[in-house]
Amino acid sequence: MNTMRIPLILTMLCLVLASFSCAQQKQNTENKLSSTSYKDKVVKSEAEWRAQLSDEEYHVTREAGTERAFTGKYWDHHGEGTYNCICCDLPLFDSDTKFKSGTGWPSFYQPIVGTGIDEIEDRAYGMVRVEVRCSRCDAHLGHVFDDGPRPTGLRYCINSASLDFAERKAKPSEATSAEH
Repeated sequence: MNTMRIPLILTMLCLVLASFSCAQQKQNTENKLSSTSYKDKVVKSEAEWRAQLSDEEYHVTREAGTERAFTGKYWDHHGEGTYNCICCDLPLFDSDTKFKSGTGWPSFYQPIVGTGIDEIEDRAYGMVRVEVRCSRCDAHLGHVFDDGPRPTGLRYCINSASLDFAERKAKPSEATSAEH
């Protein structure tokens, strides 16, 4: 009788684990914590995204991948300007809010106010985190954590592969004084 219970218990355990795993794999769009709605939402086919993006950019932004730490082009970048979404060119972060976190990814303490950052609860890999996505095109950008500097206490840990940098243009008065 006891030998009959073991396969039954193992089968039930497998079913519970399988259902838990499937629940973890569900789309995170049901768990939006904050969102900005855009009338000019960018929607493209998988083929269009693949044609526009490099393999790494596609993996990070369309498949919610992560680049390896200390390998992205912006983790140690110090230019002045804005960091835009690589997929739709929406301005997301200003260089004035970038800080050195020591994590190997570009880190910001806040997005540009009023821009399109969606924050979504992410329970993948047995952790609870907050995923950050572009509101205009739904590109995966990275995650936000509550261990950042003042004034927000937040650390937006963003993949370089999801960003494009636009250098700040000098004001006419600055350009004139630089020439003299």
